[in-house]
Amino acid sequence: MSEARAGVTQARRIVVKVGSSSLTGPDGQLDETRLGTLVDALGAARTAGREVLLVTSGSIAAGIGPLGLGARPTNLELQQAAASVGQGKLIHAYTVAFARHGLTVGQVLLTADDMVRRAHYGNARRALESLLSLGVVPIINENDTVATDEIRFGDNDRLAALVATAVRADALVLLTDVDALYTAAPDSPGARRIAEVHGPDDLHGIDISRRGSAVGTGGMITKIEAASLATSSGVTVVLAAAADAGRAVAGEDVGTLFHPTGKAERTRLQWLADAAKTRGGIVLDDGAVRALRGRHASLLAAGVVAIHGDFEAGEPVDLLSGDGTLVARGFAGFSSEEADRMKGLSTDALGELLGEAYARELIHIDHLVVL
Repeated sequence: MSEARAGVTQARRIVVKVGSSSLTGPDGQLDETRLGTLVDALGAARTAGREVLLVTSGSIAAGIGPLGLGARPTNLELQQAAASVGQGKLIHAYTVAFARHGLTVGQVLLTADDMVRRAHYGNARRALESLLSLGVVPIINENDTVATDEIRFGDNDRLAALVATAVRADALVLLTDVDALYTAAPDSPGARRIAEVHGPDDLHGIDISRRGSAVGTGGMITKIEAASLATSSGVTVVLAAAADAGRAVAGEDVGTLFHPTGKAERTRLQWLADAAKTRGGIVLDDGAVRALRGRHASLLAAGVVAIHGDFEAGEPVDLLSGDGTLVARGFAGFSSEEADRMKGLSTDALGELLGEAYARELIHIDHLVVL
């Protein structure tokens, strides 16, 4: 094993994501042989003492055959129906396959709301931690049966990255139907495998526009975005073919390795930066922008020029410069109505005009993250 792959070989907690195209045959139906091969690789890692969380697509694809559909439905209602039928088949297949390794699985169905609402995010994280403490392998999927266009992740790559940051995983392995990231489409003349990515500069000029297969929803773009999200939180990421799952998890030189670009942050602030659905915006003057970016200071009402949206104290909000650039995100210390009355006033003036309860920062430094 190479030194570069130490982040994988030494990982004690690994999140693995597999897409629909890696679990289905040419007929679009669930291929239990492929699923079993994947589980054999993950089961070996788990019995070796490593914690494994599996984020899986495939519920809609698994429902295509039983419903007599010719292909993956494009209609949302049919997708939900296929997911309802297919999810039972999918989790049963995983239950049987992991049982061969003496392992118990737990089904965890999430929607985007579960990862963008503060309370739901905490509940999901605690549930996953509880399953891991009991020796259970969490099988995580987007809850396609109740998802709508507004709240769907659209692909499980980002979900896997958010799960990895939520549970503070050491590594994330994204399994797909191509064996690595290439300098061009893999079947193009002269295309070369990219063995390692140290940061965004390494991706300059790389064409990642090709979409995924007919039964999947993602392409290379979603995987690069997921890798960027996870590596910025200190998670090592490997992109590899599903057929190479065992070798990828073992840290062998397969696929593409994405080195961490940041450090693991407090879970709450990482959620705020990457997953939160903000409820409004606070527009800052130039001095407040400089204070946040340069001194990492709390946000004072004196530096606020406008309030947008309708939010309550404690809800996530965007902090914007005058030209609309996103500067930071934070948990509002006051409601939008209160913040609108406070904007532009010094701390002393707030105490004199609105009362001592208002004579404090609009958002404390501990409750915001600069982007």
